[in-house]
Amino acid sequence: MDPTQRFTGRVTDYAKTRPSYPEGVLAVLASACGLGASSVVADLGSGTGLFTQRLLESGATVYAVEPNDEMRRAAEQALGSSRGFRSVAGRAEATTLDDASVDVVTAAQAFHWFDLEPARAEMKRILRAPGRVALVWNDRDLVSTAFLRDYEALLVARCPKYQELQGKADATAKFDALLGAGAWSRHVVPNAQRLDREGLASRLLSSSYMPREGEPGHDEILAELGAIFDRHAQAGEVAMLYATVIIAGSPA
Repeated sequence: MDPTQRFTGRVTDYAKTRPSYPEGVLAVLASACGLGASSVVADLGSGTGLFTQRLLESGATVYAVEPNDEMRRAAEQALGSSRGFRSVAGRAEATTLDDASVDVVTAAQAFHWFDLEPARAEMKRILRAPGRVALVWNDRDLVSTAFLRDYEALLVARCPKYQELQGKADATAKFDALLGAGAWSRHVVPNAQRLDREGLASRLLSSSYMPREGEPGHDEILAELGAIFDRHAQAGEVAMLYATVIIAGSPA
């Protein structure tokens, strides 16, 4: 499947239950990338605007570059009235932005979908000196609690595409190829969300590796997920823990 279409039909769940990004990310971007109120940012693969929204809080002008029409419309609906928000129909490899027009390029939960070499060339084209890049992921904690261990075990056992399609901040070779060998920094900010039964199901349904309704395994996975919730919920909720990881540097 074309990566730009993997989240078509999942947008409502994505916007509702994907985790946001902690405020501490802005401090990291200010320090590592010079992000500030006068900055112009290209947020590549911006999706429904979860990270774009956080970037806008810095006062920067943010070009939200998203190829998926459904996700882009969701961002426009949520952020269209925000000062500094610019919606762009484009992709990481072909943003449509002008040469040397942005100060910072970001990609939150999206870099693993990019075609690396064309995306690197496009970043270099649109960035002006000194030109910084920040790759961001909410990396889910897999082992700290019994709930998190059971949730991970469910994905490994029941979602055939899970290992192939999950995105994490562990692609060192790709970071080296984009930013130069060892020429990037890694920063971590704690993050968490609390989910009720419906929210937990919606969170899983937002994932590209979760079988869609009518596909083999869909109903069985949701049934097992409900049993996991029943075992671990406290006061009607479970805690999904994350490390928000920022990889920062300049394109090589």
